[in-house]
Amino acid sequence: MQHKNEPRVYTSHSADDTAAFAVIIAERLRPHDIILLKGELGAGKSTFARALIQALCGKDTEVPSPTFTLVQTYTTPTFVLWHFDLYRLKHSQEVYELGIEEAYSTGVSLIEWPERLGSQLPKAYLEIELIYGNEENDRILRLTGWEDRTF
Repeated sequence: MQHKNEPRVYTSHSADDTAAFAVIIAERLRPHDIILLKGELGAGKSTFARALIQALCGKDTEVPSPTFTLVQTYTTPTFVLWHFDLYRLKHSQEVYELGIEEAYSTGVSLIEWPERLGSQLPKAYLEIELIYGNEENDRILRLTGWEDRTF
């Protein structure tokens, strides 16, 4: 039985596995959802984000990394998805200049490097931490939150 706040753990053996899991998450998104993507450089956050966005907007949707722009928006049939990459954020207060309050209140937020939010973390979210596994392409996906949804 799943207990509240107990992480759910999934193993990915390839970038394709990670992308397939992102599609499952995309199918369960609702307006106002917030997803925090954590993990070291190269752990697969961008792979996950790209697959999730393309699942919602179409496989041909170009998904550039928002590393330099810090935020990209995508219009889906049911909401606007805000993709934040906070890697270059210097102070957590800068996040308000990016429109994060609007994202929280009107759309779905996908946030890479949420550690940069500091005390500005939202109250409710799904955190997905991507951790290097034992084999080169293995990733452990540790999910915390969304206890009311199945994956």
